[in-house]
Amino acid sequence: VKYSGYLEHCNEPFCTNGYSKSPGLMKLGKDITLGGLEIGLLTMKKGEVARFVFMPDYAYGRQGCPPLIPPNATVMFEVEVLDFLDSDESDTFFELTAEQQDTFPLQKVLKVADTEREFGNYLYRKRHFEGAKGRYKRAFSILGRNPSSEAEQCQIDASKLLVLLNLSLTYLKLERPAQALVYGEKALEIDQRNAKALFRCGQACLCMTEYEKARDFLVRAQHIQPFNHDINNELKKLAR
Repeated sequence: VKYSGYLEHCNEPFCTNGYSKSPGLMKLGKDITLGGLEIGLLTMKKGEVARFVFMPDYAYGRQGCPPLIPPNATVMFEVEVLDFLDSDESDTFFELTAEQQDTFPLQKVLKVADTEREFGNYLYRKRHFEGAKGRYKRAFSILGRNPSSEAEQCQIDASKLLVLLNLSLTYLKLERPAQALVYGEKALEIDQRNAKALFRCGQACLCMTEYEKARDFLVRAQHIQPFNHDINNELKKLAR
């Protein structure tokens, strides 16, 4: 969120993060603890801008917060919700023991894995690659259960494939091509004709100067997607 807090009759905020181009993640109940602000945020949608006036009981109370906030102060907050992610169910799941996690139905496990992957994607877009890697690994760690049917196996594999592709890309960004190759090859075990997985493996091998292996992966990727700009550019780089 972007927010600015104002006292009555004051034009300048007593607190704000509005000067930051990319505000950090904040968690309700942990980083955002002002009672009125918690209630207000839960009524808002992504992209919404709102103005809230909080009486003392919903703000800083009878004591205030010296020296900035006087006792019994009514405050006004301007708030913009830039984005949000509901990780409550996921956080609760990871607080359980492995035995307790195993009792959960597959659909709930897949939902938790998807939430962790989305969280990783958010961190990746912010270029927080270590944090993204951690989230992807958390998602992958719960996708090892034995399926009870072929349909369940397909669902697990589909979820695994997305996570493995993201891990491979993230390790490339972290300049750890050997790990990127490991996860790319795991993705190929699920889908040997996956062009993204072949491309990631090719990139990793190129970084490690394993040129023959890089060519093999990239040519296979090109056969599947002959007009893919990124694949063709990587082959040109390899030729040079």
